[in-house]
Amino acid sequence: MEASRDFAVYSTHADTALIRYNERIGHADIEMLKSTLLINLDPPEHSRLRTIVSRGFTPRVIERLRDALRERAERIVARAVREGTGDFVTDVAVELPLQAIAELLGVPQEDRGKLFQWSNQMLGYDDPELNADMTGAAAGILEYSMGLAEARRARPADDIVTKLVQAGESGGLTDDEFGFFFIVLAVAGNETTRNAITHGMLAFLDNPDQWERYKAERPATAADEIVRWATPVIAFQRTALRDTALGGTEVKAGQRLALYYSSANYDETVFTDPFRFDITRSPNPHLGFGGTGPHYCVGANLARLEISIMFEAIADAMPRIRRTGDPRRLRSSWIHGIKELPVAYS
Repeated sequence: MEASRDFAVYSTHADTALIRYNERIGHADIEMLKSTLLINLDPPEHSRLRTIVSRGFTPRVIERLRDALRERAERIVARAVREGTGDFVTDVAVELPLQAIAELLGVPQEDRGKLFQWSNQMLGYDDPELNADMTGAAAGILEYSMGLAEARRARPADDIVTKLVQAGESGGLTDDEFGFFFIVLAVAGNETTRNAITHGMLAFLDNPDQWERYKAERPATAADEIVRWATPVIAFQRTALRDTALGGTEVKAGQRLALYYSSANYDETVFTDPFRFDITRSPNPHLGFGGTGPHYCVGANLARLEISIMFEAIADAMPRIRRTGDPRRLRSSWIHGIKELPVAYS
């Protein structure tokens, strides 16, 4: 938490936030990511962009999505139930975050499959099974997003794109800035919530007492426990800008620090019985949305809403869901992903 908050000492920009790249990602790619993606910027530049981006994530904007998301969730689970069996990831977990991002950004729903493919390619660069093309996927998203921005400037609509590209008191995003924000939202806003939903379902299937309790009580605390348990982002990093000390350990200028949220969220000094999945856990000061500070997830409330609505729909329509096979996990140094979870829906 200290490294997340003290951006004057611990920089996300110096070496980017990602803890590991592979050999196919060159220096030029990393330099481009340093200067463009919101997660890789330090204040004050980060603060300027975050102020603009936050226009699209106010409580009022998110609350307006509730009814539409509930209807979509109900349709998603009804379709899966009709199929009988399938892959929970692609049938259920993927769909609501994708549809929500499309709804927010004014992306036609028929194009959400493009977002799915691009985000998989961008985050799957460490998984040999995916043979991912991170650079090509980024170029595809950028081209698509700039077309959206141009269209909204010409014909404003009631969506986040219009809010972000229109000039206001704090200005609007340039085409490049909007394009790179679009990458973060389309990728992070899709993949992290999708994996939280999948890990949450797996946790319920492995802890049937909690599934029975959820179906009976629907506690508001469940979404945060699912995020803590899943920790969709395993780790980010910071780089020390000067000699310092952290937790009694000497840190030299230029050294990188790994911020393992996956460790913090199971910290025995913070959580009682952390290796127990407990949907009534409260308080729950998890770091699943980042370690507070300037990089705290701007879409945290949207993610909570999507997770809550999705599990309410699952509990209503497929209360007897069960596993039919083992999950297949994503090979990644920073995303806690599940590629496939075979289930029977009834």
